Amino acid sequence: MPDIICVRSETSRRIVRARPGDLELRVGDRCIIESDLGGDLAVVVDETSSYCHNQKASRLAVQVVRTATPDDVRKFEWLREREGRAFDLCLQRIAAHGLAMKLVAVRYFFNEKKGIFYYTADGRVDFRELVKDLAKELRMRIEMRQVGVRDEAKMIGGLGVCGRCLCCSSFMTTFEPVTIQKARKQQIVINPTKISGLCGRLMCCLGFEEQAKGRVAPAGDERLIED
Repeated sequence: MPDIICVRSETSRRIVRARPGDLELRVGDRCIIESDLGGDLAVVVDETSSYCHNQKASRLAVQVVRTATPDDVRKFEWLREREGRAFDLCLQRIAAHGLAMKLVAVRYFFNEKKGIFYYTADGRVDFRELVKDLAKELRMRIEMRQVGVRDEAKMIGGLGVCGRCLCCSSFMTTFEPVTIQKARKQQIVINPTKISGLCGRLMCCLGFEEQAKGRVAPAGDERLIED
């Protein structure tokens, strides 16, 4: 069994690297991996490619806890249903309290003892009464967590102008600063509608293009030119 495999999270739909340990897992197998929410259901999608065994990224691999059972699968499906109902309930309470905030997503802990409600807002929001309502209705600990617009796009996902899934929701683990200077260096026309992503911020791929500078082969030459 390889030391590192690639799995797709059933919660975020992202591809992550994982350490299977002594478990014999093959493509298509489901497993439980470590996560900030106390566990996540994932399916093995790759076990041999160089993407899985990238030395620099392997240190970020999560641990596979165990092979998923039918009960685990049913529980995650049940949790997703509860998250959907909690999302609708929170939207109703936000409107009732007249709060200037936008609900992004709801995530329940695997042990069902805590729920995290992610939201965006232009400033501070007094959500104390909202939390009381949610805790009383859902009978669990409630945490309200404010995120930025880039985090919102990462959680919700979507398609970029290139037609592919958003980089932030598919493979990126951290956000790097992207400035207008990066676009100018690449001699790109500074048109906000052309160089902004779904989040409204400058597209992350502007940074990728800058990193590739000097590695683009001239016309008729397939060799890569290093800086």
